[in-house]
Amino acid sequence: MRPRPLATLAATASLAVLAVTAAAPAVAGDRPQDPPAGNKAVEVQLLAFNDFHGALEPPSGSGGRVTLADGSVVDAGGLTYFATHLRQLEAQNRQTLTISNGDLIGGSPFLSALFRDEPTIDAMDRLGLDVAAVGNHEFDEGVDELQRIIDGRACHPVDGCLDGTGYNGSDADWLAANVVDRETDAPILPPYEVYRFKGVPLGVIGLTLDETPSIVSAEGIADVRFEDEVETINRYVAELRADGVEAIVVSLHEGGVAGGGINACEDPTGPAFDIANAVDDAVDVILTGHYHNGFVCQGEDEIDGKLVTQALSNGRLITDIDLSLDKRTGDVVAASAENVVVTRDVRPDRKAQELVERYSRLAEPIANVPVGEITEDVVRAQEPLVGSLLGESPLGNLIADAQLAATDDEAGAVAAFMNPGGVRADLLYASSEAGEGDGVVTYGEAFEVQPFNNLLTTLDLTGEQLYALLNQQFEVGRVLAPSDSVRYAVAADGSSVVPGSLSIGGEAVAPGETYRITVNNFLAGGGDGFTVLTEGTDVVNQPGFDVDALQAYLSEDPVSAPETDRITVTG
Repeated sequence: MRPRPLATLAATASLAVLAVTAAAPAVAGDRPQDPPAGNKAVEVQLLAFNDFHGALEPPSGSGGRVTLADGSVVDAGGLTYFATHLRQLEAQNRQTLTISNGDLIGGSPFLSALFRDEPTIDAMDRLGLDVAAVGNHEFDEGVDELQRIIDGRACHPVDGCLDGTGYNGSDADWLAANVVDRETDAPILPPYEVYRFKGVPLGVIGLTLDETPSIVSAEGIADVRFEDEVETINRYVAELRADGVEAIVVSLHEGGVAGGGINACEDPTGPAFDIANAVDDAVDVILTGHYHNGFVCQGEDEIDGKLVTQALSNGRLITDIDLSLDKRTGDVVAASAENVVVTRDVRPDRKAQELVERYSRLAEPIANVPVGEITEDVVRAQEPLVGSLLGESPLGNLIADAQLAATDDEAGAVAAFMNPGGVRADLLYASSEAGEGDGVVTYGEAFEVQPFNNLLTTLDLTGEQLYALLNQQFEVGRVLAPSDSVRYAVAADGSSVVPGSLSIGGEAVAPGETYRITVNNFLAGGGDGFTVLTEGTDVVNQPGFDVDALQAYLSEDPVSAPETDRITVTG
């Protein structure tokens, strides 16, 4: 039996109206080791995952594998197996809350993305997802589309109801504590929910990273602002505690990295850990995401007395958290967690399989249409450039070449640049199970590479601005894939582009000259921190989507993987 939320609470809501009987507040951070004698604790189970990204089918490549503690590697993920493991874990405790820690949708493979991620929401409703905190990818198509996904008030405004059955929205409680409407100063979604377990309340605060505006298209989020994570968490912790809630979980779509394996926590670094150290000690558990890392920080490895976890991505892990809640005080008196691998050696869940097969049948006529050919694998993995900074990838370069080819004659472009985070899958030479043949690229395969439906934007930059753009790479820690018309050198210390080294079409770029370049509209809006692009002039959005340019390029002649020799390092 799942717990029922007490209410959907707006930023100023009070639990007093719910007649919760509150014990005297404990000192912040006070966590007794054992409940008082004769006061039996309530055992609660949280089942958490993050960055599912619409991975309904078993993910391929490294995104579908998990490295175990002994160094062995197992295949993992896929909705049918995820559902089976989730059901098995739920059976251990009827007092269970299932939580997605952001990026449930967005950046999805073809099967979910083709239907605007409605299949993933449908799947999660069938699995009984209780809580969904927003991540950055929930805003890929803007606030209005996120509200449509949640409310189900209409079919997609452009595509309509692609599966022919309408769309009813999500049954989960969606949380966005730090995403605030600029006009009303109120969160666009509830900041938290409170759930009762045998009379004991547990609060869940949900939020995303405050840097979301730098990694999604600006147009869709123009009416909201993303507030500081620590300040937001502490504000709602105070509100919850004032209303008698002592057990507090934060679902945070921000991440970090820790070593030692998926159930260890060696040398934890990153913003999620900084946040854990800074927030109120009354927070008991912080569930994280965004970095696609796997760790469990507990016991001696707790972060400032808080249990902190993350579960890779693509539904490869489920974090099983066990909490003991003191029935008298409402405190968490014990907490432990384990990342459980979603192995593929279990019986696939029948209802989940039916859902996947249904959407696969609908998508098949589109997905399996051949759009071009490749002569070898073209991978998205970036090669080291200098220090820890990654540089070019064959597939990133190929996409930049395709975008230039789509806009040189049409818009006068002389160069193109592609953001590496927008390249979501490899192009593999071997035939898929659809049997299209070796080297044949299908629409579905191309779509998985570029699933965001970005527009191609062509704009003017001066040579001086181009140097500034490329130097921003070293500030934001991301290197743009350049088209084959571009060449430049990077200083040996990785600090800047070597002055005078940048050329386009074999000619040195002059600071005072104007150059017409193509990027996607995400980058054109300053995405990934490339704010120089917002200074461009004579901005024109091309018809069609970025994936259309890729398909057109692949359709000309069989394509080989481009060399990664467009950026060099001096010294």
